[in-house]
Amino acid sequence: MKIPPPSILQVPYAIKIPYVILADKAFSLNEYTMKPFKGEPARGSQERIFNYRLSRGRRVVVNDFGILSSVFRVLRKPMLLEPKTVNKIVLTTIHLHNYLRKKPNTQSLYTPPGSLDSETDGELRPGTWRNEPAPTSLLLMPCIPRKAGNYVKEIRSHLAHHFVTNGEIPRQNRY
Repeated sequence: MKIPPPSILQVPYAIKIPYVILADKAFSLNEYTMKPFKGEPARGSQERIFNYRLSRGRRVVVNDFGILSSVFRVLRKPMLLEPKTVNKIVLTTIHLHNYLRKKPNTQSLYTPPGSLDSETDGELRPGTWRNEPAPTSLLLMPCIPRKAGNYVKEIRSHLAHHFVTNGEIPRQNRY
């Protein structure tokens, strides 16, 4: 993967933050995967705001994959193919998805208003793609607990602090 090197989030900070994949609790916390803090952090705490902001970021991915898999149903089940072939199929569907989303004459047909999750005054409204029946043949990933290193925990804490200071957004303290 061609992931950019870690960079400074914002001056005056000197800590270089790596680019990460936003994950949920099924994944381990490591240098390339960021996941929420455990449990139900106290309302208004850095940890709770971090979890909220992480879920907002993940919602973009969930929306896109929801639309993508409801149109390109090949993505809804395991592909019994060579990894190279699977890679070509996935990249092709992503290119088609992006093309249909960007073209003005197809965008309103491909993702009409209301099809994506949205937020109004802090209230989440689920998109219509969620009305699709859930796939039944996907394999569940087991939760494998792994102890995260101190460096990764520092990065997560730094991001949590950033979200309640310089990176604050409206309404985040409601959660």
